[in-house]
Amino acid sequence: MITHPFPPLYDTHSRILILGSFPSVKSREQMFFYGHPQNRFWRVLAAVFDCAVPETVEEKRVFLLSRRIALWDVLASCEIEGSADSTIKNPIPNDLSPILCAAPITRIYLNGRTAEKYFRRFTAPKIGHSAVCLPSTSPANAAFSLNKLVEAWQIIREEV
Repeated sequence: MITHPFPPLYDTHSRILILGSFPSVKSREQMFFYGHPQNRFWRVLAAVFDCAVPETVEEKRVFLLSRRIALWDVLASCEIEGSADSTIKNPIPNDLSPILCAAPITRIYLNGRTAEKYFRRFTAPKIGHSAVCLPSTSPANAAFSLNKLVEAWQIIREEV
């Protein structure tokens, strides 16, 4: 069983919450979200907001918080082989209440179908909040080019 090793990112101004499934091996090593260089999350968000791709963890924090975006994962712990969501077993969800109580979240977005599956199973019934599933920025989602991802993720810009 692997436990999520780092806290959510949010502040009292966050209006959007983006949830992934569980951090990759690289993200766990870096102790921050979307740490694998092949994950397109940071490139997609930079394109959506028409700015440079943040490189350091601090730049990524500033990038998100300045756009009122909170970031977390649906799962608090699970058994997983490497970084493959398809191998997740015995998932235990995160408690979103600290974020939802501290920040005026108006919209929740899910980064991919695995996040959606566990959100619907564990989280939605507890919080009574719906979420919009966006295509995964994972390199495993080869069906979506970077341009198609940017197009789909444009919806978040409308919320901030």
